[in-house]
Amino acid sequence: MTETIGDLLNSRFGADSNDNSPVINSTIGTLLNHRTHRTHRVLTDDPVEPALLQQILAATFSAPSKSDLQQVSLIHIQSPEKRSAIADLIPSMPWIATCPEFFIFCADGRRIRQIARYRGRTFANENLDSFIATVCDTGIAIQAFITATDSLGLGCCPISVIRDHMERVIEIIDLPEHVIPIAGMCLGHPAREGFVSMRLPLAVTCHTDSYDDSRLEELLNDYDQRRDARFSLPDDRQKDPARFGIADFYGWSEDKSRQMAGEERENVGTCVRSRGFSLT
Repeated sequence: MTETIGDLLNSRFGADSNDNSPVINSTIGTLLNHRTHRTHRVLTDDPVEPALLQQILAATFSAPSKSDLQQVSLIHIQSPEKRSAIADLIPSMPWIATCPEFFIFCADGRRIRQIARYRGRTFANENLDSFIATVCDTGIAIQAFITATDSLGLGCCPISVIRDHMERVIEIIDLPEHVIPIAGMCLGHPAREGFVSMRLPLAVTCHTDSYDDSRLEELLNDYDQRRDARFSLPDDRQKDPARFGIADFYGWSEDKSRQMAGEERENVGTCVRSRGFSLT
């Protein structure tokens, strides 16, 4: 049976939709049907065809860029030694070592500074906004990569955990000053369909005229119940039970509040400053 927009909305948000309109726009269909490939052996060993890889990279770097500054660089990790060194940093994600292709997306503030030097200009924007612009451009490029991958029937998995090991990743891939690793990316052919990760309702994330979270707790409770009904995390997946115990009901909000109760990546600011970026 052909999927309707309502089918895709129900799958993505877990809420009833009576929209029986056909999915006539392939881009919208691709985005709504994005699937997560984040378990061991979810990608096959089959190589990604060079022609497909070229299309994905071309689409990635067709993404919008702040002021056309184009402050993103992609490192394609083809050295077995470098791939192994990165995978060893994150043993909880073995797919980094086994996926056919692995990349690292970098926020690149070096190139524009080099251009200024070549043209005999002073780079007068050593400030926080300059860094934010490079990171935003990188995030946009990552989304373009993911959408292109999905549209070609391939699978990918972003790896933000490389920022846990930012200094070491910089060493492994020889990044110069003003170039920061933002996320890794696994790419390959899916071994199975993957799963649709249910998202917060638009009533939580979309506001009109001003920010309004007056119904947040109510909407979160509803979302937790819907998400749990589709996939309930077993007790052994509850975070930090020694500190928080085992919850009778372990919804998304409980999981994320536990995650954020522990410090993460407190080294990132120091590392970014050490690479020449000003955060003031």
